[in-house]
Amino acid sequence: MNLVNAEHLTHTYTGRLLFDDASFYLDENEKAGIIGINGTGKSTLLKIIAGITEPDQGSVTTAQNLRMAYLPQSPLFNEGLSVLDAALPLKNDISGEQSVFIPQAKSLLGKLGTRDLSQDIGTLSGGQRKRIALVRTLLTPADVLILDEPTNHLDGAMAEWLEEYLKNYRGALIIVTHDRYFLDSVTNRIVEIDKGKLYNYNCNYLGFIERKAEREEIERAAERKRQSILRTEIAWIKRGARARSTKQKAHIARYEALRDAKAPVTGATAQISSVSSRLGRTTIELKDINKSFNGNIVIKDFTYIFLRGSRIGITGANGCGKSTLMNIISGNLMPDSGDATIGQTVKISYFSQENETLDDSVRVIDYIREGGEVIKTNDGTVSASVMLERFLFPPEQQYSLIGRLSGGEKRRLYLLRILMEAPNVLLLDEPTNDLDITTLAILEDYLDTFDGIVIAISHDRYFLDRIATRILAFEGNGEIRQYEGGYTDYINASGRKLSVTDAGIDKKEDTKPQENTKTVNRNNWKDGQEKKKKMSYKEQREYETIEDDIAKLEGGLEDIEKEILKYSHDFVKLNELSAKKEEISNNLSGKMDRWLYLEELAQETGQ
Repeated sequence: MNLVNAEHLTHTYTGRLLFDDASFYLDENEKAGIIGINGTGKSTLLKIIAGITEPDQGSVTTAQNLRMAYLPQSPLFNEGLSVLDAALPLKNDISGEQSVFIPQAKSLLGKLGTRDLSQDIGTLSGGQRKRIALVRTLLTPADVLILDEPTNHLDGAMAEWLEEYLKNYRGALIIVTHDRYFLDSVTNRIVEIDKGKLYNYNCNYLGFIERKAEREEIERAAERKRQSILRTEIAWIKRGARARSTKQKAHIARYEALRDAKAPVTGATAQISSVSSRLGRTTIELKDINKSFNGNIVIKDFTYIFLRGSRIGITGANGCGKSTLMNIISGNLMPDSGDATIGQTVKISYFSQENETLDDSVRVIDYIREGGEVIKTNDGTVSASVMLERFLFPPEQQYSLIGRLSGGEKRRLYLLRILMEAPNVLLLDEPTNDLDITTLAILEDYLDTFDGIVIAISHDRYFLDRIATRILAFEGNGEIRQYEGGYTDYINASGRKLSVTDAGIDKKEDTKPQENTKTVNRNNWKDGQEKKKKMSYKEQREYETIEDDIAKLEGGLEDIEKEILKYSHDFVKLNELSAKKEEISNNLSGKMDRWLYLEELAQETGQ
């Protein structure tokens, strides 16, 4: 059943064309993830669907009596409300009394780490207010949930809880998020906004990555064919053909159509090579650091030396002291006791949760030029204008005022300015908030080549898995423990289980599986499943042959990818081959998961 249908949407914002005759639909039980570079109109699309913004052209129709609940990127509340009152659904959105939602509101607020329910909503930070608004939205009776960046300002446990909640949600969902694990787990359809158009992919995020590459290859192949035919047609025209017959007129018309056809526009990519200053022998050394606030210990007897090339991820519940540690590292905050030594050659750039104050009346390029007209990179000397292009600010946007940028674009501009300062120690406090997936991927690639120290606070599990080689985990009462590897390695090594009932509580969970507890595991095993002590005969035989099975599947995948390239012009055949490729890929993924289980079982039992 079709719930939402938006047709021929055309919309301009601050002089920029966001949608150009674009269309969107949502069917019953669909969970659609909206992705795209910041500034392409993701939040605007949600507002149009929710009926908050009217498009310049086009129409939005919904099923009869359809109820929608909308979480904006920056929620608003009436003044003077308590946390509990602010978390209740609005009176206009319900048929009965607000009081019936109080027990559920208390439960959800607890899951999202909110304990003081009488606190004035006006005294809370932006992140805390966003979590209150999320509770209000989830409690609002609806057939369609529309969520704009719900995972921002959620710690790992909270994000896991919300992920599980939305996977089990029985209604339809439209969500904007840059959390790639979240998208992969929750959504069954990806909608990409790209240059005013909407592209639909009936799959999760991983499937989208594959299918987008196939779509772009088809477009490139079609363009190569167009250029080849066009060269032939140009030669025909140059031979002196005259429009003396209907046949010749038709030939000329075909030539003109080919000539005037628009070539596919290659998606912009943010590219920036590593730029850093020399780092001496002494870097940053913390010894016996202690810090408390109002009697609450947040850091206790912490000692650590940050070595050159370190990639440190910092994780823990909201409010546990992560940003406090970052401020001590940067020298912005003194510890109560202990020593923080910063080497003379250390040059720190701090990408904080909140942008520095950007003057909306300044042009984009002038803001970057304040850091220098030219920048030295690994590729040589590059102008500020070229650096902006590499960071997804095209020439026509560089001379616009900062005030015309979206919040995400300002965040990207601020990040570029930070990187251009050529630091040798890079502090990143929640860098994934408000950055689009494309920019995140480029930041991750940049960090691969950065030869200084990277210290990042993040609740984005994918980001930490991607960049971190060691995790510093806040585990309660000021204790900070070290774990080798990324976020998933930390979860597995620590024996922690992110509890949906204790999300936001800063403590170590009992490793014994409990009711309402979800084991964080990206494999297809049952959550909390205990391994056997001995291989069965059937498992032993499977273990002996499974690598051959994997090799055959990998060979089949290579063969079908070659076939796809042959039939890039034949959409019927391409769809058939794509379906086969997806089937083989799924089988291969299952075999790999099974091999990993059998391999660990063999090592554990000595077989």
